[in-house]
Amino acid sequence: MGALHRIILDTDIGSDVDDALALSLILGSPEAELLGVTTVYGDTLLRARLAKRLGKLAGRNVPVYCGIGTPLSGREVWWPGHEGSLHEELETESIQDEDAVNYLLRQVSEHPGEIDIVAIGPLTNIAAALQEDPAFERNVRHLWIMGGAFGMGEAEHNFRSDDLSASIVFRSNLNITVTGLEITRKVEMRRDQLVLIAAAGPLGKALDADIRQWWAFWNEEWNVPHDPITVLTLLRPELFSFSSPGRVSIAGRDDSAGLSTFTPDPAGRARIVSDINHESVAEQITTRIVNAGSTLLNRPAE
Repeated sequence: MGALHRIILDTDIGSDVDDALALSLILGSPEAELLGVTTVYGDTLLRARLAKRLGKLAGRNVPVYCGIGTPLSGREVWWPGHEGSLHEELETESIQDEDAVNYLLRQVSEHPGEIDIVAIGPLTNIAAALQEDPAFERNVRHLWIMGGAFGMGEAEHNFRSDDLSASIVFRSNLNITVTGLEITRKVEMRRDQLVLIAAAGPLGKALDADIRQWWAFWNEEWNVPHDPITVLTLLRPELFSFSSPGRVSIAGRDDSAGLSTFTPDPAGRARIVSDINHESVAEQITTRIVNAGSTLLNRPAE
């Protein structure tokens, strides 16, 4: 059976390890066809090279495109400094010449209504595409976002990092599903899952090192897989509950910048994840990432 979902992943891979886990999960999902990866926020070339490397470790030649590094809001980029540091000679990885925004516009215009975009970083590339071509919102099948913290009284990183872009996206006519912190924090990745991932070939070994680096950065021995959970809202929607249609608004001032609010509205084009089968989601994350790393020898050369 062919892939049921044609996906572009828009990511700030390299800081929080969950972006790498989300990429690996897609690569380990037989019902997903990853058309390409676009990078956003900060050093997007380094992020692109890292995404390319992880794809190769899974035996895949994934096209990767550099996107916009500076948030439209002008907010300073959060940069821990460990991005890509465990991966030698990343500068040798070949990245596509086309920029990410042009790639997004071209792909969805050539395949209108067929492509899902999964956005797991600040929404700068998506906002830029909307501003450049109004047809973008009609051509995208659905936008799946990791962002926001609904009903929690706090601003989540992706929306806070570029609240202006988030506002542009949610004022558009895109069909949107949002997975917020109040949902993702119900799942944790711990040592028992790490043992399984580490044994899954070259990709698993690399992810094990990256996860441990992230744990050490926070002086913890667990992490929240925000982004893999978001991917699963597309691939395994039966594991989630969703709100009725509505609208998402984004605050843009001072300490409240990026604060997200959901208001039910039958005319709205957004919905948020309202509940999660956390045990099944945790199992799916591990199984699919292990699959991405373990089946390298069974894949035909690309």
